[in-house]
Amino acid sequence: MEGPLQDPYASIAVHAPRPAAGAGRAGRAVRIALLVVALLASAGIGALVVAMRHRAPAPGSEIVVRPSPALLIAIRDLARLETTEVHVEKVVDLADRQSRLFGLVQATDALLLVAAGHVTIGVDLARLGEGDIAMDPETGVARITLPAPEVFSTRLDEEGTYVYTRSTSLLARRNEQLESRARKEATAAIEKAALEGDVMSRARAQAERQLTALVTQLGAKRVEIRWREVGVGGD
Repeated sequence: MEGPLQDPYASIAVHAPRPAAGAGRAGRAVRIALLVVALLASAGIGALVVAMRHRAPAPGSEIVVRPSPALLIAIRDLARLETTEVHVEKVVDLADRQSRLFGLVQATDALLLVAAGHVTIGVDLARLGEGDIAMDPETGVARITLPAPEVFSTRLDEEGTYVYTRSTSLLARRNEQLESRARKEATAAIEKAALEGDVMSRARAQAERQLTALVTQLGAKRVEIRWREVGVGGD
């Protein structure tokens, strides 16, 4: 009796063909080359974007002032004889101390303002009364009683006034009114400094010279000027 039939091809092993070693290395080289090309392309695009940003013109800004009507509130006639103007410079060191974290931390918003200002001093001739001007026709002597000199205006020089430093600590809140407060302090300090020394004496002497020259041209032979004390006659 014959045994089972055997497949004559069973002993023949079937193997898939192996790629050659050179072909694998070539594939890796191609992939590396493609990666390098991609990186170079990305770097080139980035450099191009940066170059375009640098070459592009900076965005411009324009300040637009919208016209608005001006309303005239009042008109007042003045009769002032300006005799002296004083220039004063002042440095204002102002700080807003703030308490934070239930008083455990002290925060500061500080400002240093360099201010320059002008103070105008003179005589208000509108304060003259009926008996303050007298003329003797026989002797040609004019007698004038003037009110005491006073400050007409105190103003800051905007070109010479600027914020030198402004520092706000980490936990401090920026006080938007701090510069305005510093300007007020500077104006008051400039006016006070202008009134020190012999400024008022110089203002009186200048007023006497100006009025004497004016009244003499009007026909007076001699002019006598007296000064009313401060607080007398409405001063």
